[in-house]
Amino acid sequence: MRNKNLIIALTVIVTALSFFYISFTFVARGIEKDAADAATQADGKINPNIKQAYLDSIYDKPVYNLLGAEFTYKQVKRFEMALGLDLQGGMHVVLEVSPVEILKAMAGSNAENATFKQALENAKTKQRNSQNTFQQSFFDEYRALAGANNLNKIFANTANKDKITINSTDKEVEKMINDEIDLSVDRSFNILRNRIDKFGAIQPNIQRIRGTGRILVELPGVENTQRVRNLLQGTAKLEFMEVYQIYEISEKTNRINDYLVSLAEEQKDADAVIDTTATKTAKADNSLLVNSDTDSTKTAKADSVKQDTSKVSDFYRLIRAQGGLIYETKDTATINKILNMPKVQSIIGNDLRFVWERKANISDDGIGYIELVPVKIGRDGKAALSGDVITNVVSYLSPTGKGYEVSMQMNPSGAQAWRRITKEASTAPPQNPNLKRRIAIVLDNSVYSAPVVQVEIPNGSSVITGDFTQEESKDLENILKAGKLPAPVRIVEEVVVGPTLGQEAIMDGLVSMFAGIAIVVLLLMMYYNKGGLIADIALIFNIIFTLGFLASLNSVLTLPGIAGIVLTIGMSVDANILIMERIKEELANGKSLLAAIELGYDKAFSSIFDSNLTTILTGVILFFLGEGPVKGFATTLVIGVLCSFFTAVYITKVILLWMARSKKDDAVSFDTFISKKAFKNLNFDFISKRKIAYIFSSSILVIGLVLTIMQGGLNLGVDFKGGRSYIVEFKNPVVASDLRAGLNDYFEGAGSEVKTYGSETKVKITTSYLVEDESAEADTIVVAALNKGIKNYAKENSFEVLSSSKVGATVADDIKNASWKAMLASLIGIFLYIFLRFKKWQLSLGGVVALFHDTLMVLAIFAILRVFNIDFEIDQVIVAALLTIIGFSINDTVVIFDRVREFDRESHKLNMAKMLNASINSTLSRTIMTTVIVLVSVLILFIFGGETLRGFSFALLIGVIFGSYSTIFIAVPMLLDLRSKAEKDADDKLLA
Repeated sequence: MRNKNLIIALTVIVTALSFFYISFTFVARGIEKDAADAATQADGKINPNIKQAYLDSIYDKPVYNLLGAEFTYKQVKRFEMALGLDLQGGMHVVLEVSPVEILKAMAGSNAENATFKQALENAKTKQRNSQNTFQQSFFDEYRALAGANNLNKIFANTANKDKITINSTDKEVEKMINDEIDLSVDRSFNILRNRIDKFGAIQPNIQRIRGTGRILVELPGVENTQRVRNLLQGTAKLEFMEVYQIYEISEKTNRINDYLVSLAEEQKDADAVIDTTATKTAKADNSLLVNSDTDSTKTAKADSVKQDTSKVSDFYRLIRAQGGLIYETKDTATINKILNMPKVQSIIGNDLRFVWERKANISDDGIGYIELVPVKIGRDGKAALSGDVITNVVSYLSPTGKGYEVSMQMNPSGAQAWRRITKEASTAPPQNPNLKRRIAIVLDNSVYSAPVVQVEIPNGSSVITGDFTQEESKDLENILKAGKLPAPVRIVEEVVVGPTLGQEAIMDGLVSMFAGIAIVVLLLMMYYNKGGLIADIALIFNIIFTLGFLASLNSVLTLPGIAGIVLTIGMSVDANILIMERIKEELANGKSLLAAIELGYDKAFSSIFDSNLTTILTGVILFFLGEGPVKGFATTLVIGVLCSFFTAVYITKVILLWMARSKKDDAVSFDTFISKKAFKNLNFDFISKRKIAYIFSSSILVIGLVLTIMQGGLNLGVDFKGGRSYIVEFKNPVVASDLRAGLNDYFEGAGSEVKTYGSETKVKITTSYLVEDESAEADTIVVAALNKGIKNYAKENSFEVLSSSKVGATVADDIKNASWKAMLASLIGIFLYIFLRFKKWQLSLGGVVALFHDTLMVLAIFAILRVFNIDFEIDQVIVAALLTIIGFSINDTVVIFDRVREFDRESHKLNMAKMLNASINSTLSRTIMTTVIVLVSVLILFIFGGETLRGFSFALLIGVIFGSYSTIFIAVPMLLDLRSKAEKDADDKLLA
C-alpha cells in the first residue's frame, strides 16, 4: 500500500494531539470537583461563594504539568471542551436591538409626525409574519402612506444634517438608516460584551447573529437569572432630574382626575375607572399630596388642591396616606394605564414626567409601597444633566454599614453643571427655609434615589443610594462603566436550564454513548469476526479523533452534540461494512486475500466517498442555516463523518494488509457461524413489488395528511410558534390533564399544553399566554400565573421549576423559515450532486423523491400517533433528525446507485428490471447490516438518551426504517418508471 508510512505518522500525530486537547477537559473537571469538595458544607450543600473563591485563588497558578510544560487554571479552561447549557445549566438569551427607538431618535422632533407614527405601528403588525427587516417594513409602510421620495421630510433634520438633505432620495435615506442601525447593533454588541466580561461568568459566549439586529448570549452555570436580565436589558441611560414639589403639579393632577371622572360618567361605567362611593378620599387629606409638614407649605398646597371631593378617580383614590404620590405595588399597572392615555399625556405636557422608584418599600404588614416621582424635564425633552458626563464609577459598602452605594465622578463640564443644579436645589424659598428640593438619579426610567439636596456640591461628585446588595451595586457599577446602549434591547428568546436538569442530561448522554459503542462493537465482531475487530479499532480511533477535534476547536458539547456522536458511531461503520462486503465478494470470486483487500477498498471507495460527501453536505447546510442546539449537532456530525472516512478507508487498510501479509491462513477472517451463509445467492424480485410499495406509502401519507388537517396542523413546539415553556418537577406524582385544567383559568384560556416529561413527577408546561408580548413585564405576569395555578392545583405537593424557555413570535417565525430553508437546500444540493456524479436525472429525481417520502413519513407517523395520545413536538431538534434521516437515506441510496452504475457498465444482456434487482440484491447484506447497527444505536439513544432527545431518537427510528425501505422500493424502482422511450425499446428487445 502506498503512503502507508504517512498514514501511520498521521494517525500517531492526530491521536497524540487528540489526547492532548482532551486531557484539559479531564483536568478542569478534576479541579472543579476539588473546589466543590472544599465548598461542601455540613448540610451537604455547596457554597458557591467558597467554590468560586477556591477557583479564583488558583486562576493564574500552574495546575497541570504535561511533559514539562506547565499550564495555569486559566489556560486549562481555555483549552477544555466546554459543556453546553443543557449539560451544566445556565442561561441562553437572544437580544434584539430595538430599531423602533433608533428610527425615532433619527427622526428627532419629526417622531411625533402622524404618518411616521402610523407607519411604525403598521410595520410592527406586518413584522410578525414577514422575513424582511423591521426598517424595510417601515420603509414600505411609510411609502404606502406618504408616497415615494418623502422619507427625507422625516429624516432630514439637524441630527442627520451631514448625512441626509432635503434632496436625498428614498434609496439614499434607506441606506443611511440601515448603516446607522447596523452600527448601533455593533455598538450594543461591544457594550454588552464589556458588561458580560465584568459579570464574571465562566466561558461566556456572545455572538452577533448576522443579518438580524439580534445578539446571542450564553452564560453557563448562572443561577440568578433576573440579575442577568437586568444586566443585559439595562440601556444605562443615566439622568439627573429635578423633582417637582407636589403642590407645583397639583393643577395638572387635578385635571387628570377630572378627566377620568368625566370619562367614567360619559361611559356610564363607574366601576371601571372611579369609585363613586369614595367620598372619604385621599383628596380630602392634604397629607397625601405633600412632602412637608410645615404650616406655611400646608396652606399653600391646600389652596391648590381642588376642594370638590365628591368623586375621585383611581389616580387619587389609590394614593396611600404616606406622603407623596405613593401607591401599593399591585396598583402600578392601573396607574400606568392612566398615564399612557393620550388625553392624560397631553395634560402632563412636555415639562413633566412621572417615573417609578426602582424598588418598593415593604411595610410591617407585608404590603409593598412605591413612589411615583414627578420629575422636571426641559422643553427639548432632556434632563437637567445626562450620564454622559460620568468619568468614573465605584461601588462600596455604605459608611453606615447598611447596604452598598455607588459613587460617581463627573468631567469638568458636568461638575460645573452639577454645581449649578445642586446650588439651585439646596436654596429654599425665603418663606420656608426647610423646603429644599430633591434631585432624582434616574437610570433606564427608574428612580434609583431621590435625596433632598442639603448643600451645593462643587466637585462633580454624586452618590446613588438605594439599599443595594453587593451584587446589585457591582452590576450597577459595571453597567455604567460599560456605557450607554444606543437603543433599548429586549429579550426575544430565552432558555434557562437548572443544574439538576443539566446533570441528568450528562448522565443520559454518557450512558447512551457508551451503551451505543458497546453494542456496535459486539455486533461487528459477531458478524465480521476479525474484520469486525479491525472495524472496532477504527471506531475507537474515530471517537478519539472526533472528541480531539471538538476540543481543539473549543466547541461546546451539547446533548444534541452527544446525540451526533452516538449517531456517528452507527453511521461510521457503514464504510467498514461496505469494504468488508466487497472483500467478501472478491474472496468468493476466487481472489487471494491480498488481492481481495486491494480490490475491495478500490471498489468501495466511490460509494464511501459519495455517501460521506452527501452527509457532510447535509451537515454543512444544517450548520449555516440552523440555530442553537442544531449547530452543535451539525458540527459533531460533520467532524465525525470526516474522521470516520479517514479511519475506515486508511487506518483499517493498513491494519488489514499488515495482518494479511503474516502468511497465516486465519490471519484475517470476515465470517462467523452467524454470517457465513447469510445473504448468499439472493434473487428477490423487489422491482415487481414497487407498485404495492407506492400504494402502501401513499396510504400512510394520505392518512397522515388528513389527520394533520383534522388536528389543526402539525404540533409545533415553542421554537416554531412562539410562547413559553417550563419543565416542573413535583415531590409527588401529578396528572398532566388535571394540571392543565387547573392552569387554564390563570392563563386566561390561552392555548396551553401539559404533558408528562420522563416520569410522573415531572411535566412540561407550554403556553401561548401573552405570546405576542415579549416584554419583561409579560414574563413576570406569565411566571406569576404559572406559580399561582400550580400552587392552587398542587396544594401540599411541593414543586421546582427546573428550566424555562421563551421564544418570541417573530423569532419563532424566523427559526421556522430557516429550518424549511435548510431542508429545501439539502434536497436541492443532493439532487445536483447525484446528477453530476451519475449523469442521470432519473437517479437524482428518484433519490430526492425518496428523501421527501422519508421526511413526510416521519410527520405522518407523528400525526397517527397523536390519535393514541403519543405526542411529539416538531421543533429544531426534530428538524435536525429529519436532516439526519436525509443524510442516512441518501447514503443507502448512493451505495445502490453506485452498484447500478457498475452493473450498467458491465452487463448489457440484462434488461433494466433485472439489472436493478441485481443491484439491490448484491448490496442487501450491506443495507441490512448498516440499518441494523444504526437502528440499535438510535434505539439505545431512545431508551437512555433522556426526555430531551426522545422525539429526536424516535424520529430517527422511523426515518432509518423507512429510509432503507424507500431506497429499495422507491428510489431505485423510479429509474425503471422514468425510462426514456429508447430505454424502453431496448428493454423490450432484451425481453424478446
